[in-house]
Amino acid sequence: MMKFMLSQSRLDDVVPGERPRPLIKPLKGNPMRNKKMILGVLGSTAFMAGLGAGSVNAQDKQWDTAGFVENATFYRDGAGISKSRNTGQFEFSKDFGKKFGLSNFRVSGTLRGTYDAVYDINDNEYGKNAGGARSFENFGSTTAQALFGGNGDSPWGLSILGNGGAAAGNPIPPGFLYDVSSNPNAGLKVLGEDMHAPMAGVTIGVPVRPCDEDSRGCGLQDYMDFDTNDLRFPEFNDQLDFIRELYFEGSIPTGDMSEWFFRVGKQQVVWGRTDLFRVLDIINPVDYSRQNIYDELEDIRIPQWIASAEYRWGATETFDDLNLQLVWNFDEFRPNALGQGGTPYSILDAGSFFRAMNNCWENGCTVSNFVPAGAIGLDDPGLIAADFAPGVIGIRNVNLPSGHDQGGIKLEGVYNSVGFSLNYYHFYQQLPVLRGNIPSMNAFTGEVADWDHLIAFDIDFPEVDLFGGSLDFYVDSLKTVFRVETTYTQGEEFANTLQPDLYSESDVLRWVLGVDRNTFIPFLNKNRAFLISGQVFGQHLLDHELVSGPLGDIGMPDWEDNYTMTLLIKGWYKSDTISPQVIMAWDYEAGAGTIAPSVDWLISDSWRLVVGFNIKVGDSMEDQQFDDCRTCNPFPPFTASPAHADPMQSGSVGLSGIQPLGRFRSGPLGSASEEDEFQVTLRYRF
Repeated sequence: MMKFMLSQSRLDDVVPGERPRPLIKPLKGNPMRNKKMILGVLGSTAFMAGLGAGSVNAQDKQWDTAGFVENATFYRDGAGISKSRNTGQFEFSKDFGKKFGLSNFRVSGTLRGTYDAVYDINDNEYGKNAGGARSFENFGSTTAQALFGGNGDSPWGLSILGNGGAAAGNPIPPGFLYDVSSNPNAGLKVLGEDMHAPMAGVTIGVPVRPCDEDSRGCGLQDYMDFDTNDLRFPEFNDQLDFIRELYFEGSIPTGDMSEWFFRVGKQQVVWGRTDLFRVLDIINPVDYSRQNIYDELEDIRIPQWIASAEYRWGATETFDDLNLQLVWNFDEFRPNALGQGGTPYSILDAGSFFRAMNNCWENGCTVSNFVPAGAIGLDDPGLIAADFAPGVIGIRNVNLPSGHDQGGIKLEGVYNSVGFSLNYYHFYQQLPVLRGNIPSMNAFTGEVADWDHLIAFDIDFPEVDLFGGSLDFYVDSLKTVFRVETTYTQGEEFANTLQPDLYSESDVLRWVLGVDRNTFIPFLNKNRAFLISGQVFGQHLLDHELVSGPLGDIGMPDWEDNYTMTLLIKGWYKSDTISPQVIMAWDYEAGAGTIAPSVDWLISDSWRLVVGFNIKVGDSMEDQQFDDCRTCNPFPPFTASPAHADPMQSGSVGLSGIQPLGRFRSGPLGSASEEDEFQVTLRYRF
């Protein structure tokens, strides 16, 4: 899957500010008490920032302080309010001179607290009252139409191949029954229902209420198991994410111009030279649950406890500037945050799929269109939904790496006015991979074993080695800046329905070319140039596997080659207090894109208002289907189809649907095709 980030323009650049007393304990216990405590912290942060907006005396030293409070309210077509995020941020820094053997010793920090009221004001869509009873498709089944009426959809837990058939007195194998009383038809959505119709494909029920309201699908400990307060107040957690930054830095001179520079603490370490995309910029994981792919990277990187040491030569006989940086991320591993089932933003809708599959493993589930009716002895041309027992299909566990061994090295400099870097980094893949072949129950016989090509998984994060480099240079004849980054990774893993474990490894080549130019557009503004910035991002999987089967393509759903393009046009008016801009992005293979116009108005030195739209264009998720493993024959010969040459051999013949693997083809833009939004952000800066 593509790993990239689009961005809206930053609302402002905030100067460092003073630190209030931090909250150092994880929040447990009474939710209302926690809510009052958190709101109190936000209030005290704003109050202290107001008292010390420039600088304050602390132990006879000067602290530089600043901060802001902000409300971001987004309205989504068809869903209502999708975000009502209230943020207080406070920054502080202080120079101590020479301390602890370091020159220019400095302490800096950023504290941020957020309350997203969407879970209270739109709880029918995203909170405690979200979801409801759902039915699941039996495509073209005359039997289902006779039993259930209308279009023949089976209510959750009452499929013909399962509880519904058993109630009618039919003999049902043990792997197709689950307890509906403990896994009821309530608080559910159909996987993908906000983006597409079932279209005869696989869909599952997704529990969409916060985990304290409905614990189904929340069994992956410390991963996608957020309760209501976790969602309302995302920074107040066991990882102390309200501390956005807290580090000290200083230097040790080693010559006339050279020095060692050190920075240790919770921080963001940014590699790379291009905007918007994450090619080299992979040291910190990213929180895509704030707003999928459109928030500013600086706001959604997840800070980590990191130590960096940089030797700065300065100018040499050969280079205009040269330095070498060593980075060690000694924090606990954190993957990218993808959202979870029931949240407004879940990139690729992966959080919904994971929660639905964990519920399948722990409690059982109903899966639409899973079995040809003829395969269970019905004189019926259609597809039949199935009720799977716990422990047959789904996601069993998440294996989060426990090491503290992520780190790398960067050589960076300037040669003849060309900036360059050479980079190496060893890390854990920040996007999850599903690894099959775990002990599971044969739905027909009850035997527990490792079954090839069965959609039963653990989540893992493999180790990856990245080699890369970057360039930036200015071409005077074109009045244009060019920015280039490229990386080569080893060890990344991807879904692959050709393999018995349903995943495989591939080396990956990524690159991005950026072009920036200030250009006058006289009919829009004769006195001020517009910034025009374009980028092209490419990804190539070197070990891509894809073959044509009797019923469709089989292999890796990720495209072997794909390209995503962005264009930013930004202008300024009224002494640069009004700045309109438009960001456009297009995913070539997905055939999907976005247009995001906005106007940024600096009302005064303190107040700023940003109003904009985010409009999706092109193809929707419905146009991207891939092998969904219904015909993978994991339990031969019971699950063999007429298209299998050998009914005793597992392996897919390519029957395809949108879920679950079409999300990798539709990408972040195509899978968000129904998320058109109107957005208003108001910020008061101290």
